[in-house]
Amino acid sequence: MTRQNPDLSAFDQIVSILLDQGADGLADALRLLLNEAMKVERAKALEAEPYQRTESRKGHANGFKPKTLNTRLGRITLAVPQVRGDLDFYPSVLERGARSERAFTLAIAQMYVQGVSTRRVNAVLEAMCGGLEISSTAVSRAAASLDAELEKWRTRRLDVEPFDCLALDARYEKVRVDGAVVSCAVLIAVGISKKGKRSVLGVSVALSEAEVHWRDFLASLQDRGLHGVTYIVSDDHAGLRAALAARLAGVPWQRCQFHLQQNALHHCPKVALRPQLAADLRQLFDASSRSEADARLRTLVTQHHSSAPQLAAWLEANVPEALTVFIRPPEQRVRLRTSNLLENLNKQIRRRTRVVTIFPNTDSLLRLVCAITSELSEDWESAKAYLNMNPPSHLLSA
Repeated sequence: MTRQNPDLSAFDQIVSILLDQGADGLADALRLLLNEAMKVERAKALEAEPYQRTESRKGHANGFKPKTLNTRLGRITLAVPQVRGDLDFYPSVLERGARSERAFTLAIAQMYVQGVSTRRVNAVLEAMCGGLEISSTAVSRAAASLDAELEKWRTRRLDVEPFDCLALDARYEKVRVDGAVVSCAVLIAVGISKKGKRSVLGVSVALSEAEVHWRDFLASLQDRGLHGVTYIVSDDHAGLRAALAARLAGVPWQRCQFHLQQNALHHCPKVALRPQLAADLRQLFDASSRSEADARLRTLVTQHHSSAPQLAAWLEANVPEALTVFIRPPEQRVRLRTSNLLENLNKQIRRRTRVVTIFPNTDSLLRLVCAITSELSEDWESAKAYLNMNPPSHLLSA
């Protein structure tokens, strides 16, 4: 560790270290920078500089306490400013960063505290928490702080602008409920605004995809101000269609073409038929118009009517549900014909949840999923438009 020169300011010391040691001095430079930032923050919280006498002072400085952090530059030991009095102070630079990182740490910590830890869980906790012991009180305090932040996001108003398109999806995660491990459904809604921007509108955890859970979820979105929906895309989830009929009656529904194609392959009487059927369906979905797609569907049904009558009947009954997308302009169809706009979101969730494996409770699952989706939603909202909502006029009649 580089020894500090009391004759130099913190900034000058950081510059001196970097000039003398280059990249090798980054850890010391970061340590000095964080220490100085924490002292400045403490002075603002106290409303007084060190040894300054003011009427507005809210407490008193009480020295420093060492704290070691695991960073990408290695272990750094900081001097954390302490206070005495009634002031509740903790440096913001020591917050565990992004909401998703804090939620992930809490999920692991809750497993540890509740006695369901394994050797693998302890190893993850060691890596993430720097080997510090985590008490149930600390976990509860951190969870309460994060939950308030996420609840504000999860219940925010949606009536600021209309959402033209709505994408719905569900995934399952293992959770301990009443002493047993069960699969809980995570219901997710993503909207596309009139400006073409994506936003995660809502997240819910339910014991299943039964109609009542989907209906309550959709009702909560509407209660928060969801309006202007003219198009819905999702997989054929159990209970979802009945809930849509109850809460969003009359809004055109598009069945995800990708999942429908996967379902169709399972209805093939022979495995050898699957490659050709997949190719035929792709060609059907790529039609330039609804009339062309309908004609290709009739041909496909006729082709299999004698050799595979059950497959033909299934195609005739189900494929039209995947052709609603033809009401949209051609420029929008590729992105609105499947629920793939949720795929990146699901990947981010899966990357974290597979480490936890089994969540200690539904609150822990909801916390982590909300943290991940809120951060990704904010990225979407600040990025360029996902969908061109004003295509050239000559495309509208295509």
